[in-house]
Amino acid sequence: MMEAFKTHKGIVVPIDQMNVDTDAIMPKDFIKRVERTGFGQYLFYHWRYNLDGSRKEDFVLNQREFEQGSILIARKNFGCGSSREHAPWGLQDYGFKAIIAPSFGDIFYTNCLKIGLLPVIVDEASIQLVFDAVRAIPGIKVIVNLEQKQIRMSDGKILNFQIDDYSQHLLLAGLDDIDLTNQHEAAIQALEKT
Repeated sequence: MMEAFKTHKGIVVPIDQMNVDTDAIMPKDFIKRVERTGFGQYLFYHWRYNLDGSRKEDFVLNQREFEQGSILIARKNFGCGSSREHAPWGLQDYGFKAIIAPSFGDIFYTNCLKIGLLPVIVDEASIQLVFDAVRAIPGIKVIVNLEQKQIRMSDGKILNFQIDDYSQHLLLAGLDDIDLTNQHEAAIQALEKT
């Protein structure tokens, strides 16, 4: 059973770039394993590290204010490109609980929902407000409330977002595809007996 998502308060990490593809999020060098864990260390690997393995100090995840970040903000079409599940696995394993952007790659969006990583779609004006707040106060926290479909900024501003009722229900209850199947266990066993 995946972890239920109701509300989360966390430090916002800005990736101020459009069309961030899944190869940038989780480079192909690190997708040989099939377990869901252990991928956080490779997240944005080629953006985070130099060829010699040293940290790129100017990359956001290497900056002290954002080290404990758990809410990622990005520009439109985040998670485009290939369908690799390792990209959302890496984001979740690193510690991200939600990603806020104006749009996502379709398969990436679905893969996030399936593991309980909340992809939040907001309009361009709303995402700009969040980027501006992070620029003004690096390390700022916001609250993402899935029950109310709202983002609460530190200054009290409320940004609304939409998510379909089915996905919202699954995330609030912490149900993945296997959990949904297991809800019909009695019927499955009865069918097997026939």
